[in-house]
Amino acid sequence: MTDSENRNEQIKKLRELIKDIDIGMLTTVDEDGTLRSRPMSINSEVEPDGDLWFFTYASSHKVREIEQQERVNVSFSDPQKQSYVSVSGSAQLVRDRDKLQQLWKPQLKAWFPKELDEPDIALLKVSVEKAEYWDAPSSFVAHTIALVKAMTTGEKPNVGENEKVTLK
Repeated sequence: MTDSENRNEQIKKLRELIKDIDIGMLTTVDEDGTLRSRPMSINSEVEPDGDLWFFTYASSHKVREIEQQERVNVSFSDPQKQSYVSVSGSAQLVRDRDKLQQLWKPQLKAWFPKELDEPDIALLKVSVEKAEYWDAPSSFVAHTIALVKAMTTGEKPNVGENEKVTLK
């Protein structure tokens, strides 16, 4: 497998893990340098290149933080499936009506009652540059067997896949 094919497989795996988890913690930097995180839904959408889109209000605090410091992190966690993803990159506010319409889903009405007519509605685009994921056997038994085997052999436990991916 070539480096390009391997990278494409890693991005595919990354996309699948994120889509299955859906809710991520978006971390920004506050004006005093404090890291601030909040849950955000990707609405099961991940671009082929790994970029993420989030619906937001343009006047929100997180948008002001991103305008000051575009570097962000988004972490995804599904402890039941033993799947974890951390992505980092840059974020920007996007007010593209066509993109808003393309990504809109009915369940978003809970947060945006006027739907696409909401005057302050916008998108946050996270251009993912680097990512790391952990994907372990979801079965408690399989996980326990790997840990017991490691304790008896003195070797590191094989508790799944861990990959670092450079997207850009």
